[in-house]
Amino acid sequence: MATGFSRNNKRHRPAGNHRDSWSRSGAAARLRPTRVERGVSGPSVVYMLCIGLLLGWYGPVWLDMTRQNDGPAVSLAAPPDMLTATFGFCHSGGGINCIVDGDTFWFQGTKYRIADIDTPETHGSRCPAEAALGAQATRRLQSLMNAGAFSLERGERDTDRYGRSLRIVTRSGESIGGMLVAEGLARKWDGARHPWC
Repeated sequence: MATGFSRNNKRHRPAGNHRDSWSRSGAAARLRPTRVERGVSGPSVVYMLCIGLLLGWYGPVWLDMTRQNDGPAVSLAAPPDMLTATFGFCHSGGGINCIVDGDTFWFQGTKYRIADIDTPETHGSRCPAEAALGAQATRRLQSLMNAGAFSLERGERDTDRYGRSLRIVTRSGESIGGMLVAEGLARKWDGARHPWC
C-alpha cells in the first residue's frame, strides 16, 4: 500500500534483520529499508559525564555524612588539658613557673610567649596608662594560668626572635589569650606591635 507514512511495526520487519525499519520517501513511492541507529546521543554523553563528575566530587562527602548519621555520635571535644603548675611572678631573669608580663611566662624552665595576643609592656612602658594596663594584664594572666590545667598548642612559628617558644595557651579548647582580649587587657596579635599610649 502506497502511503506517505513510515512503518515501524514489528510485524512488517524482515525476519533476518531486526534493526531495519521500513520507510517511504514521499515522491519516489517505493519502499526501502533504512537503518535505525541505536546508541548514545551527544547530549546523553554530556549528562552522564556531569553526573559522574558530581558523584566523584561530592560522593565521598555524601557517604561520610550518611555514615556519621547512621553511626555512633562523633565527639568533637578538645583533648583533655594535661599541664598544671602554680605560677608566681618573675619580672626579670629565668624562672621555673612564673609570669613575666601579660603575654610571657616561664613554665618548667622554658620561656613562652603567648602567640595569639599582644599585651601592654610592663618593662619599658611608654606611658603610665600602658604600665597600669600591663600590670593588670600580668595579674590576670597569673590568675588564669593558676585556675586549672591547660594546654600549649603550636602556632605558625615555633620561636620568636628573642628565642621564646611561641604557643597558644588553651583550657578546654578556649584560648586564654582570647579571654584577655575579651576583657580589654590584650589585643589579638596581627604580626606587629602597636602603641598603647
